[in-house]
Amino acid sequence: MPSPDRATRAPRGGSGPWRAGVAALALAACGAWLVHDGSTGRNGPPLPPAPAAVPAAPAPAAPSATARPSPGPPAHPPLPPSVPTRVRIPSIKVDAPVTGLGLTAAQQLNTPPMDQRNLAGWYRDGTTPGAAGNALVVGHADNHTGPAVFYRLGLLRPGDIVEVARKDRRTAVFTVDEVRVFPKQGFPDALVYGPTERAELRLITCGGKFDRRTGYEANTVVFAHLTGVR
Repeated sequence: MPSPDRATRAPRGGSGPWRAGVAALALAACGAWLVHDGSTGRNGPPLPPAPAAVPAAPAPAAPSATARPSPGPPAHPPLPPSVPTRVRIPSIKVDAPVTGLGLTAAQQLNTPPMDQRNLAGWYRDGTTPGAAGNALVVGHADNHTGPAVFYRLGLLRPGDIVEVARKDRRTAVFTVDEVRVFPKQGFPDALVYGPTERAELRLITCGGKFDRRTGYEANTVVFAHLTGVR
């Protein structure tokens, strides 16, 4: 498993396994507000770390890190590729533009600009949301001024809706299958980025416990699949 601090090649397209641990690489900067401002009280009382995903009900045993999410509602047939323009998640009040993300010179996934709190990023060399395969959308949990676009991502539950507006004027409607938190040091690349035949979406931000020196220890990952089109 690649280390989050080592340069790795990000996935390309939706046909093959996505081997790089790009979630940890992309979101290493989360926690800037809590480190630089929240702990000093310059902007008022500090907020807690981004909410972590928790089970909706007690389970007899913890799921394996490699276990696939439950299939959920019937899948809608995949759409032709089209660039995403906006992501909306009504249950956690997200309504944000989407920008394309490329790779750095070290073949790491870039992040949305830290100074734009209400902005999500889509890996533009991968699957477009609504097309067959896994589409990857990332966002910061916070920045130096306060909570950011995916601060409440861990509060999502199975059955919640994620809407992605596209350049072709269609809106891809995804239903959340599962929300999980994975340590950055043992991120399950194949589970999160592995190929799928149906149209799926991964939303990723920082999660887990927060350390003032090192930031968040994990990534929150939302697994969803296409269930409708408007």
